[in-house]
Amino acid sequence: MIQKFTFILLTVLLGWASAQSGKEKPAVVDKVTKSDAEWQQCLTPEEYKILREKGTEQAFTGKYYKHKEKGTYLCAACDTELFSSDTKFDSGTGWPSFYEALDKTKITFKEDNSLLMKRIEILCAKCDSHLGHVFDDGPNPTGKRYCVNSVSLDFEKAKE
Repeated sequence: MIQKFTFILLTVLLGWASAQSGKEKPAVVDKVTKSDAEWQQCLTPEEYKILREKGTEQAFTGKYYKHKEKGTYLCAACDTELFSSDTKFDSGTGWPSFYEALDKTKITFKEDNSLLMKRIEILCAKCDSHLGHVFDDGPNPTGKRYCVNSVSLDFEKAKE
């Protein structure tokens, strides 16, 4: 009986391991690590406050809130490509909003229970800089709203 159980268990585990090996593996990201002093040297005080101390810019004031040029939005701290202008939409919230990240391996998520509410923080996977938060009230096709601080972004215009 024990041998039969062991055989079944091994068969199930080998089948599971085989199924897992066919799954897409997350991309390896070359991490940027700097001390706080190094970040303060390369970022403006406002960028440091938002990107490293998880601040938030005032709504309706960011340089990319109403921005409509075609191109790619990059992490302001490390130049990682994060969002395409093709997924940007006007959410009416006062911050640039996107319904999808350019590459999901370039963003990480962290539970944020500050401000007496439960939110999901989005960070640059390469440098761990604070970008904003993601919510489940966005448009189709994803239903997501990546609400991002303009200060967290740089922009690269599309080549014509």
